[in-house]
Amino acid sequence: MSGVQERLTDTLYGLGWSTVKKLPEPAAARLGRTIADLAWKQRGKGVLRLERNYARVVPGASPQRLAELSRAGMRSYLRYWMESFRLPVWSEQRIRDGVEVKGVHHLTDALAAGKGAVIALPHLANWDLAGAWVTTQLKTPFTTVAERLKPETLYDRFVAYRESLGMEVLPHTGGSAFGTLARRLRDGGLVCLVADRDLSASGVEVDFFGETARMPAGPAMLAQHTGAALLPVTLRYDDSPVMHARVHPPVAVPESGTRAEKTSVMTQAVADAFATGIADRPEDWHMLQRLWVADLEPRPETSSKSSSEPSSKPSSEPEGERP
Repeated sequence: MSGVQERLTDTLYGLGWSTVKKLPEPAAARLGRTIADLAWKQRGKGVLRLERNYARVVPGASPQRLAELSRAGMRSYLRYWMESFRLPVWSEQRIRDGVEVKGVHHLTDALAAGKGAVIALPHLANWDLAGAWVTTQLKTPFTTVAERLKPETLYDRFVAYRESLGMEVLPHTGGSAFGTLARRLRDGGLVCLVADRDLSASGVEVDFFGETARMPAGPAMLAQHTGAALLPVTLRYDDSPVMHARVHPPVAVPESGTRAEKTSVMTQAVADAFATGIADRPEDWHMLQRLWVADLEPRPETSSKSSSEPSSKPSSEPEGERP
């Protein structure tokens, strides 16, 4: 991205935060739907990729059905952005009323045990809103990791925004994130990670809707290293202003096997939980990028070999993806 493009991107996001948050909520929702429909009609790379991804989730869907899903998916994606732009001005009561959670006892029990908890989420609905609910309703701060965006000023905006919601944000780059996350968990804290995509060679291969995909090893490895509970969480919208969340039961650490084998089994269990939520509301899965191994460009053999031990990094969201 050139310097001019970076400044333009930062300016546009800045305008979004400064303008959308001043709109009445119904007006912001209408604006989001209008932008989503315009983007959908352009049939750009993101929309086409979204349809190809939905084709895995809804096998046998007709082209018309996939088009309907992608239109709904873009509206869901823009709902995420409109909500996120407005979240800093939402009252605590509005945040509490905006989320309904099933299975929250899995989280509160894990935190009460004092061993910490790792929440792993896919790109479903609005995880920022879910995080704000945790900090306001449960009064529990947590730590997360963010991909370094370009320009740096944009990354700084996202960090400041998420910190204003009660999150501790660590940069994705560098080797210190895993150690910091582990320390927070050993202190009985909460870590939340978006964990449905890792295209690096260190990503753990999983079966996902019948095909091979890669997901990050970090959540499973953190649970093994610290004894924290690993809790998959799925989110969905409906036609109401309320987002619905489900905290799935803890993923157990296998009693036998190498660390890599245990990580593989646990990551597959997380993928299976994600799949249930995505299948329930595919249009709320904002995956506008490649995910399955079959969709990746061929690479030289030396760069495609995966290491014998999964990477300790918690996630691998590439630049340009939803932060």
